[in-house]
Amino acid sequence: MKKRILTTLVALMGLLLLTASIVWAAPAPVAKTGQTTYYQWGGDGHLQKGVASPSPRFTDRGDGTVTDNLTGLMWAKDANMAGTTKTWVDAIAYANSLSLGTSCGGTYTDWRLPNRNELNSLVDAGNYNPALPIGHPFSNVQSIFYWSGTTYASSTSSAWLVPMPSGGAYYYNKGLQLLRMAGSFRQLII
Repeated sequence: MKKRILTTLVALMGLLLLTASIVWAAPAPVAKTGQTTYYQWGGDGHLQKGVASPSPRFTDRGDGTVTDNLTGLMWAKDANMAGTTKTWVDAIAYANSLSLGTSCGGTYTDWRLPNRNELNSLVDAGNYNPALPIGHPFSNVQSIFYWSGTTYASSTSSAWLVPMPSGGAYYYNKGLQLLRMAGSFRQLII
């Protein structure tokens, strides 16, 4: 009887500790949008919510790549490496074929198109053309749309993209070659 009570107490204590850790777990940090102009009560410009960017926000690794010190993501420094427009499928293939940056004597080969949230994490809504943080280290930034690797759920023939002049996120037909590839800002899986 004592053994059963002790086992039950230990199980209840474990459940209590697990529940407490879930209840008290801090939410994931959300970066500030960069919007500082007050357009409406309760908006980003009014509330100024979010985590401030570290200083410096980016570290140029000197090997053609940049590390975002806010998110920990690695990007290609040249925002127009392909030098041409690509369909979404071609942009994915191009990003997946890259060999860029230094890694233990070799180069990183596990590049991919960033998802919608990763690509949008670069945007600073307080800036225009490009909508990137002041002092960003990227070169060759184009005033056009950049593909993300995220398919638009309501229409799988479309994918999400980010316009570098203004930021934001929109979806567009994957087959159109009117847009530069977001792979120019590539994220590395580390």
